[in-house]
Amino acid sequence: MEAMSETLQRTTLAGLSRGSRVNVELPLRAGEPLGGHIVQGHVDGIAQVQALSERGFARELWLSAPADLMRYIVRKGSVALDGVSLTVSDLAAERFAVSLIPETLQRTTLGELAAGDRVNLEVDILAKHLERLLGDRPHHA
Repeated sequence: MEAMSETLQRTTLAGLSRGSRVNVELPLRAGEPLGGHIVQGHVDGIAQVQALSERGFARELWLSAPADLMRYIVRKGSVALDGVSLTVSDLAAERFAVSLIPETLQRTTLGELAAGDRVNLEVDILAKHLERLLGDRPHHA
């Protein structure tokens, strides 16, 4: 396996072994309707599973993330965990929750997660662009 040092520092890839399962979400093709979240497949950092609980037919995961990434996470916004795009179902100061439906639990590696596990985190690209565009502008009352 070959990976750039940036990839190894920013992701959980270095901890995988030969034969480890990974998620691969296919990209949107030009001309197709946008019916999901906007994710790029880039990893912004690592989140850690804090707690799991069963909520009816779904599994709720609470995760912590670095403060510099939490700023981009909003309730009902999107994140990608280990390459799987998900909706943020709840939010607290230093952690966030996602709910995994049975199909996601079955078709991805997210069903194998336990408290303490680390996952690759991609935050909302639109929020990052807005911050960049508006960050240097003066605030008007």
